[in-house]
Amino acid sequence: MTTAPVRPSVPHLASGPDELVRRFVREGDHVHAAATMSRPNALLNAVCRAFAGSRSLTVSTTAVHSSAHALALSGAVRKVITGFVGDTFPSPRPNRLYRELADGKPFEIEMWSLLSYTQRLMAAALGQPFATTGSMLAETDLRHGKEGSLHLVAHPEDPERSVTLLAPLRPRFTLFHGVCADRRGNVVAVPPLGEGAWAAYAATEGVLASVEAIVDDEVIAAMPDRVVIPAARVLGLCEAPLGAHPQSLRTGQLAGIDGYLDDYAFLTDIVSACKDPQTAAAWYEQWVGGVASHAEYLERLGERRRAALVFPAPPGPPAQAPAPADVSTAPTEQEQLIVLGARTVAELVRERGYDTLLAGIGTSHMSAWLAARLLARDGIQVQVAAELGLQSMDPEAGDVFLFSQRHAERSQMLTGVAETLGGAVAANPRCLGVLSAAEIDPDANINTTLLPDGRWITGSGGANDIASSVDCVVIAVASPRRYVPRLTHLTSPGLHVRDVVSQFGRFARTGPGTPFELASWLPPVAGRGRTAEDLPDGPEAAVRELTGWDVGVGRFLTDEKAVTTEELALLRTMDPEGCYR
Repeated sequence: MTTAPVRPSVPHLASGPDELVRRFVREGDHVHAAATMSRPNALLNAVCRAFAGSRSLTVSTTAVHSSAHALALSGAVRKVITGFVGDTFPSPRPNRLYRELADGKPFEIEMWSLLSYTQRLMAAALGQPFATTGSMLAETDLRHGKEGSLHLVAHPEDPERSVTLLAPLRPRFTLFHGVCADRRGNVVAVPPLGEGAWAAYAATEGVLASVEAIVDDEVIAAMPDRVVIPAARVLGLCEAPLGAHPQSLRTGQLAGIDGYLDDYAFLTDIVSACKDPQTAAAWYEQWVGGVASHAEYLERLGERRRAALVFPAPPGPPAQAPAPADVSTAPTEQEQLIVLGARTVAELVRERGYDTLLAGIGTSHMSAWLAARLLARDGIQVQVAAELGLQSMDPEAGDVFLFSQRHAERSQMLTGVAETLGGAVAANPRCLGVLSAAEIDPDANINTTLLPDGRWITGSGGANDIASSVDCVVIAVASPRRYVPRLTHLTSPGLHVRDVVSQFGRFARTGPGTPFELASWLPPVAGRGRTAEDLPDGPEAAVRELTGWDVGVGRFLTDEKAVTTEELALLRTMDPEGCYR
């Protein structure tokens, strides 16, 4: 008979993230960074400092982007388990640090889809031997290299079908950043919660938590509905104001604690720095390796910068009404793509009664947002959701980041990954996925993982989960390098893709396995090095010159009307800085 180890009745209260990490984490550990919309970045920075150069840790987290690039730059990590590696702001894109990721540099990688990754945590948290998933279908290359973690077994009620089983994901420690906690270790967090508390229960040892403030026990006792992680799971606790920076934190003003926005300037600086090894190393030294503590990190940020991030902002003079969008210039190629995508989405909603749009990040979410506005103009309501837990979104004009806290504040429901990619998507036949693609083949299979020369793109995120379960529209600018005859890597299956929208029209098909045809046409505009004189003359030439597909033009090809002033004004009001122009 074995006896369970005696756990302390209260968590260790550390002076800061660095002491907490040094006290508990050891070389070779599997450390999980829990992902709400507020990753525990102060704790991750401390991990990088404590284990720099050791190449010993396994780290799991939903996505590696923004300041998590320190994991690569520190040399602390041997392996990463995730669903996305790249950049998300101002738009999703590859990061030069990971050009050789497929070859195990700068670390070994194990890629999952976002929902299957979360389901593995849920299995561990619930004490189950396996999770089942409707994602990671047999067609996808994401299944490769997962012997022991992914199993295809016969369906017990139908021998013609199979079931995919996922092994539980059990880290030793889970790092979590919350709003506040009491000294007993009860941790409060505010949705959207991403993977929620599943990782806290999945950890074999327990949780190392940072919070904006440790408050009196009575304060937490007055809001038991806000406690996400119970004291019994928490081994160590520390204060770390702005502990999610440069990401955001929603607090609901609980315990009088201010929330804060994503630091877009900081995120932009990281993207720029990582374009060159020397500037990347300098960024790491300035903000992580050469910083003695989180307190010093806050000093380097400066009081003015910290105050500018507070959200909701303190009361001040009335804000001036935004200037009307400038529509004096013609739409760009990218804008025409987004508008044509929005028209397609809106038409499908009208025809088939979809009630939810799951917006993938990139031009796809801009088209989904624009479609919802065009439908609302006609009195048709459709809910827009984002994978980390934002549902029934009403995005704030002027902020194009899909996961902004501004949009969270304007959503009718805030949940997590399982409720969104599971409940609102996989379990909802009236959901329409709106996706982007780095490569797409004539069967609408999508690649967002590897380029033909072996360079890394980003990975799946939630795209595989969406494409595996519901009808989809793919919105992607056409080029022979993007619309390819054969994929380098199949990330998301095309079985449910109804339409593919390019900058010159919409490709449609009658059903899975049938060929696509160009169903609508709008002459393309100059862009990506093509002048007006270089543009193809007519739809047949456009398909031939701007794609690598061997597909035809439909017999009943319809002419798209030019982008209207109203459509352009709506789009430019959403994107006044032209991030997607």
